[in-house]
Amino acid sequence: MPKFKVMTWNVENLFQLGAVGGPKTEAEYRQKLSSLAEVILNLAPDVLALQEIGSAEALSDLGELLAGKYPHRQLSANPDGRGIRVGFLSTLKIEEREEIIDFPAVGLPSVPGIDARANLDSVTRLSRGALRILVKPATNLPIHLITAHLKSKLLSFPTASGSSRFNPKDENERARVAGIALLKRTAEAVALRVMANERLQGNRQEALVLLGDLNDVTDAATTQILNGPGGSEVGTAGFDRPDEGDDTRLFNLASLIPLERRFSRVNQGNKELIDHILVSQELLPGKPRRLPVVDSHIDAFGTLPSVGNNPAARSGEPASDHAPITAAFEF
Repeated sequence: MPKFKVMTWNVENLFQLGAVGGPKTEAEYRQKLSSLAEVILNLAPDVLALQEIGSAEALSDLGELLAGKYPHRQLSANPDGRGIRVGFLSTLKIEEREEIIDFPAVGLPSVPGIDARANLDSVTRLSRGALRILVKPATNLPIHLITAHLKSKLLSFPTASGSSRFNPKDENERARVAGIALLKRTAEAVALRVMANERLQGNRQEALVLLGDLNDVTDAATTQILNGPGGSEVGTAGFDRPDEGDDTRLFNLASLIPLERRFSRVNQGNKELIDHILVSQELLPGKPRRLPVVDSHIDAFGTLPSVGNNPAARSGEPASDHAPITAAFEF
């Protein structure tokens, strides 16, 4: 029976030695790479979506440790201000690629933002670009994959000098910046939903996987935007009944992760599932629908650390503060 396995993993600050936020020594960098490679080779996805890649050179260094199993690579050309971006490693030939950066006119084309000197401005693009690729597994089902890393809930506050800090000067500033961050993440989710609609509407010959670090939990409003029409979510009574919304619906696979492992990061002691895999109906064939095997590999490299509000605090640490999420399909 043909099989297809995908994986999403925020690999946390994969910078080369010498980069801001990167490892302090060559030994730290090599340990980071080897710990990531060990997990990837062990879980062995056909296509791997990555977040927080610092450069093409860092991705190449990682690829060299993967025993030639991932010869096909794509990296977004649109990093954020820290230099991190999304990308793919694939065992399969990548037939197409597309950068996703601008907010679409039919979505939320502009939302309020705040510049480095605390002045309000307009935001019209994703904080860091998303990326779409197309692969064709042996199933003869073309599969589009979109990976994204949405705006973080971590708040940084601008200063008069143009630098940033992680503590607000008062509650008014905290509320303002938190609201702007939520608006950005919402507009980014809408942009991805519009892209998914373009690929799915009226198309039953190609499948779609949307996966990555969505920076919020399953029932958050921004995550729910990506699901499409409600009423047929995995585990509901309507899941196995054909529905008019099936054509553009995306099914979040989060509920298929065993309950005790249903988290991908520990934030200040709180377990959160913020890394997600959503799929179109073509990847859930049959009546009843055939379900994939989905897991959050929280023990892939020891125990997940509890993280705080400073993204630089774990600079040079091996592996990642996120668990990789996999979904294995049978056709």
